[in-house]
Amino acid sequence: MRWTDCRIVAFDTETTGLRPFDGDRVIEFGAVELTVTPDMRVTDVQRHDFLINPGMPIPRDATKVSGIGDDAVADEPPFEKRAGQVRRLLADAILVAHNLAFDLGFIRAELARCDHWWPRTLAEVDTLPLAQARLPELKNYKLGTLCKAMEVDLVEAHRASNDAEACGRAFVELCRRQGAPDSLEELVVWADAVSQPPPTGHLAVGDKGVAEFLGGPFQGQTIEQHPDYLQWMTMALERTDGGWTHRFPDELREWGRRWLRARGAARTRASSKGGSSQDWNLDPAPWRQARAIRPEAP
Repeated sequence: MRWTDCRIVAFDTETTGLRPFDGDRVIEFGAVELTVTPDMRVTDVQRHDFLINPGMPIPRDATKVSGIGDDAVADEPPFEKRAGQVRRLLADAILVAHNLAFDLGFIRAELARCDHWWPRTLAEVDTLPLAQARLPELKNYKLGTLCKAMEVDLVEAHRASNDAEACGRAFVELCRRQGAPDSLEELVVWADAVSQPPPTGHLAVGDKGVAEFLGGPFQGQTIEQHPDYLQWMTMALERTDGGWTHRFPDELREWGRRWLRARGAARTRASSKGGSSQDWNLDPAPWRQARAIRPEAP
């Protein structure tokens, strides 16, 4: 399957703060659906932009960044009124965002508050680590810097749909200039993106839209709760026929390494990645506690 034939959705959020699991909320959601030719050129953009009433005062510092104050959202609906639209926009698409886990953490937290879950997606691409890998000469990896390098206009930065469109266009242009592969499967590897886990019988996407363990000590729990165990799966050996072999299939091990790199690359916008789950904006579970894992054989 050519990735340019798929739905490509770039998205962004503006928020009251940096911590989705500590009560910060989304105040604007923006997404663009990109139509891309086989030679990787954008021919059409469909924009979706929702202002959202967060049900709390917007801090002055947040308003300074986005320009969105309490008056702008006073008559707007809460996120729960937009949840279905947001979820449908993101479902079954290649998602693109700059520092994706930041926005992913907020959208997932908002969806969970109204009993919705992250949808199944074709792939999730973060243009921040992608730019770091493909454009080592850049002085920094802010969205504006990436857009300038790709000759993409970024007008009225820090408004969600504007940032989303600039990010999406920069992604496509980066793919074109750097010779990205045509197939979706190869693009996922090339971009170090997150995709559906391989059908090896060890992981599968559950009802909450994220990968879960199908066996072992954490059966039925998400890999985000136990990334240390996922990392162990990428390295685990077993003795067979007098030698040592990897316990898990190569395709699963590569997928796991890619997932760990992709999620570990993200950070909150105002601080470097630290040791808590909130710094990665994934899940409030204490999965990054330092501990030795000696799991039972699945």
